[in-house]
Amino acid sequence: MTDEPPLRRRAAQRQAGDGPHSRPAPATESVGPDPTTPGGPVPLTAPREGTPAPIETPDQLAEVVARFAAGSGPVAVDAERASGYRYTQRAYLVQLRRAGAGTVLIDPLPLGDLRVLDEAIADAEWVLHAASQDLPCLADLGLRPRRLFDTELAARLAGFERVGLAALTEQLLGYTLEKHHSAADWSTRPLPESWLTYAALDVELLTDLRDKLAAELASQGKDGWAAEEFAALVASGAQPPRQRPDPWRRTSGIHRIRGARAQARVRAMWYARDEIAARRDSAPGRVLPDAAIIAAAELDPKDERTLLTLPGFGGRSVRRLARTWIEALTKARELPDDMLPVAPPLDGPPPPHRWAERDPVAAARLARCREVVTTAAAAHALPPENLITPDSVRRLAWTPPEEISPETVSATLRGYGARAWQVGLIADGLAVALREPATPLITAEE
Repeated sequence: MTDEPPLRRRAAQRQAGDGPHSRPAPATESVGPDPTTPGGPVPLTAPREGTPAPIETPDQLAEVVARFAAGSGPVAVDAERASGYRYTQRAYLVQLRRAGAGTVLIDPLPLGDLRVLDEAIADAEWVLHAASQDLPCLADLGLRPRRLFDTELAARLAGFERVGLAALTEQLLGYTLEKHHSAADWSTRPLPESWLTYAALDVELLTDLRDKLAAELASQGKDGWAAEEFAALVASGAQPPRQRPDPWRRTSGIHRIRGARAQARVRAMWYARDEIAARRDSAPGRVLPDAAIIAAAELDPKDERTLLTLPGFGGRSVRRLARTWIEALTKARELPDDMLPVAPPLDGPPPPHRWAERDPVAAARLARCREVVTTAAAAHALPPENLITPDSVRRLAWTPPEEISPETVSATLRGYGARAWQVGLIADGLAVALREPATPLITAEE
């Protein structure tokens, strides 16, 4: 515990006038209690209309659709998954709140398709926190926003140090939220009352938070930036993550595995585990920890007795599958050499720590480009990764345009998905940074 406020803006550490967007925003009218007054923030323990029972039948859903169609203003939306418990990232509870409609909790398991609700709120702005996490599972239910406001992303653009929902609610609205159910197994049925209360509170103040952050962005001249970011989320946020060609290579601890044959053992056990996890609808780590896969790949046990002495193989459910793990290891052992894993082709530049050895000139370019991004981000009170993705900077520095100018750099960044506001802030500086120190910059006039 410190004497500082629980949250502060990066901009608050600067003097007014340090940058065009770095001044602290003027105070806005408070929605809730003032967190700076004696006694501090107020714990929020129950929704203002009470905790609603989950919607589980088509008739109940039809009533909700009518209420939300008749409501007004933005719609606060959230979803709860069972990450770490289930194989899929499906939503096990959907929460919504709208002025004139109140709060509803929808159990999608008996209902499945929620497109009828989507049609009822299609014209409304949806307010989500960390929207990219929830948009794919909402899309699976037929819920796709046409306009949205992401309170986490808005807070990042406004320069807040801490952007979690609880931290922002405390700082801007004067209420504290309990987050102890955030990692719960939301596939549990029936859902405990305390969990339902927690879920309802997640949308209780979301629209109020949106209004505070919108005012903050406008006062800093960043509302146009946010609009571009939110439009990009609408366009692509519902898409599932891109599938990697060799997902087993992300096994935690695989950096310790040396040699193609040992990697084949990791691969064989990873796919054996994944098949079981998918069949059970269980998180893979609950079937067999990554650490156990790595231990078996390192030792290559030939029998169940040896296998079960390794770390991670002591649990009853893991022991019951001992034959499966041994079979996977045997298959890897018997693979011909031409079937062993090979290093995948690089999709883009090599890891930055290898640049100095492979291409010192490119390494110097990358350092200069990173300095441009860091300086611009600090001047505008932004996290550098929200100003431009690190991958875009690496690709640009590794393979710059043949003819370097602000125009060609801008076109390259747009090709990587950068938004207009991002390009406008850094394209000129990156064009200078990409040049060799003695190479003049080509301008449009020339």
